[in-house]
Amino acid sequence: MTVPVVNIADPSATSIEALDLACRDHGFFLLEGHGLDSLIDSMWRECARFFDADHEIRTAIARDADNPLGYFDRELTKRKRDHKQVFDYVDPSNPKRDRFNRWPDGLDGFQSTLTSFYAEFAKLADRTLALLHNTLELGSDSRAVMANDPAASAVRLNHYPVGDPVPENERADLVELGETALGYHTDPGVLTLLLQDQTGGLQAESRSEGWIDVPPRPGTIVVNLADAMQVWTNDRYCASVHRVLPMTAQRRFSIPYFSNPPRDTTIEPLPELLGDAQSAAYRPFVWSEFMQARSDDNFTDAGAEDAQISDYLIRS
Repeated sequence: MTVPVVNIADPSATSIEALDLACRDHGFFLLEGHGLDSLIDSMWRECARFFDADHEIRTAIARDADNPLGYFDRELTKRKRDHKQVFDYVDPSNPKRDRFNRWPDGLDGFQSTLTSFYAEFAKLADRTLALLHNTLELGSDSRAVMANDPAASAVRLNHYPVGDPVPENERADLVELGETALGYHTDPGVLTLLLQDQTGGLQAESRSEGWIDVPPRPGTIVVNLADAMQVWTNDRYCASVHRVLPMTAQRRFSIPYFSNPPRDTTIEPLPELLGDAQSAAYRPFVWSEFMQARSDDNFTDAGAEDAQISDYLIRS
């Protein structure tokens, strides 16, 4: 099972068929024809500038228990510490959301570039979701429910160094590093638009073939489906289980736009996709509560596995 490429400006019938098969098997596909190459080049430059800046510039805007935005270098996945450093921010054009952002000092142009990126990728998320609406042949009511909301979404800059991301003098009493640079997981929202550099290491779990590579391909944007999509489609499409292998020779950068539904959305299978004979596999849940549980688990070890959509399965 491969990861198909779809030209979002002019998708062919063959590529749509391949997209549908991939969404049923592993939930990954690649977008070309997006027209955002120049902006993406600027984002790579700003990403490197941030993680190469003085340590004090980054730690001055470190995440804490009250605000998940800013810099962090000890995030957990499946109760193990990731081999990465991150910078998170939300919609800078929305004053109610931007007040939570933490921007670094001394990096001229950083905030303006990241603001432009957020706006353009919010539009691309809508275009990508429309592509999925068409593939699923949804009616207008279902399309209105299966929706993105930039005000509830987020962007992250990822830096995967070779070795431990935390300075040696700060590692006492930390949770142990995981076996992989990023442990296997699914994203909680609608879909993720991911930029990955040419280093490699991203893998998806295929239902038919096990772990497969999601190889870097110049000029493309990786798309992976997230938890809400799997619930909406009642398991027809799968939330992408993915991981990142440890860096051994050189560091890796990636930049995901996490497209999420409106915070107060109740997530449940779409009646249109159930049909007459099929019953719902999941009970309803409010997305903001689910997302909060996932965020809390990533910040500190809660002593149990992190929240999953399987917690809402209707068991017969």
